[in-house]
Amino acid sequence: MIETFAFADLLGMSLGEDADSPDGRDSIVRLEAGEQHLNIAGTVHGGVIASMIDTAMGRAVRSVTEETTATSQLTVTFLDPAKPGSLVATARVTKRGSMLTIVEAEVEQDDKPIAHALATFALLKKR
Repeated sequence: MIETFAFADLLGMSLGEDADSPDGRDSIVRLEAGEQHLNIAGTVHGGVIASMIDTAMGRAVRSVTEETTATSQLTVTFLDPAKPGSLVATARVTKRGSMLTIVEAEVEQDDKPIAHALATFALLKKR
C-alpha cells in the first residue's frame, strides 16, 4: 500500500513498498532529489535527509503499534554529502518498551550510506 500525506508530498517523498521483514518492522521512504532539495553548496540539504529519516522511522513505529507516538529524540550522523538523484531511507524498530520505542535508520545513495540515525519515539498520553 502506498501512503500519502501533505509534508511528504511537498518534499516529493514516495512512501510504501516496505521491506520484506518477517516481523514487519521495516519501513522505506524514497526521494528523487532535485534542484529544489539542494543547499547553497549544491548538496542535498540536511533537513531533507532528516525529514526522510523521521518519516521512515515514524512509519516503522506505526507498523508495530496502533498507539499515537511522537519523535522525542533524533540524532542524525551525516556520513557523506548527498547529490541530486535517488535517495532511499530504511528504518527499523530495534527495541520496544511500554512507553518508548527505539528506531535506527540509514539513508543510501547509489548503494552507499550517506546518513545514519537513531531515534526514540514516545507513546503519547491520551487527553
